[in-house]
Amino acid sequence: MPDQVPVYISIGSNIDRERYVVAALDALAGWFGELDISPVYESEAVGFNGSPFLNLVVGVKTSLSVGELSQHFKLLEVENGRRKEAPKFSARTLDLDILTYGEAVGRLDGVELPRGEILKNAFVLRPLADVAPDVKHPVCRKTYLELWQMYNTDQKLWPVNFSWQGRVISEAVC
Repeated sequence: MPDQVPVYISIGSNIDRERYVVAALDALAGWFGELDISPVYESEAVGFNGSPFLNLVVGVKTSLSVGELSQHFKLLEVENGRRKEAPKFSARTLDLDILTYGEAVGRLDGVELPRGEILKNAFVLRPLADVAPDVKHPVCRKTYLELWQMYNTDQKLWPVNFSWQGRVISEAVC
């Protein structure tokens, strides 16, 4: 069996959010078994006017290639109502992106790694820092926790109550 590579995946939804985040977690657990799951955050839509998103990051170990993962994720998005013809910045039922694939850097199977949004968007970096605080970004070599502590934009996000399979994933902060 090929080596297992650690992979971090972002999940986002702003249409029937809880339903589609649960569908994504169920599918990922079915494919990969144990999941490392960040808290779930709500954030404002970025790039367009829309309903707030739920966002989280999941860590898995896999022997699948980047291309195979990407195909699985695109199919899962479509099976859960994602429209291929929708504009890039628009409401969506489900959005899954490969953030990192081990230490891979560059374009693999059409996927740019590590994903640039890690350093740009709070809704990606914060949950990644929660689930993998001591892991280093493959390019800038700072840990995700260090990157989060240095992060400085006006993007807002906040933890929300979220449970999956009887397990509390996150709780809102009062």
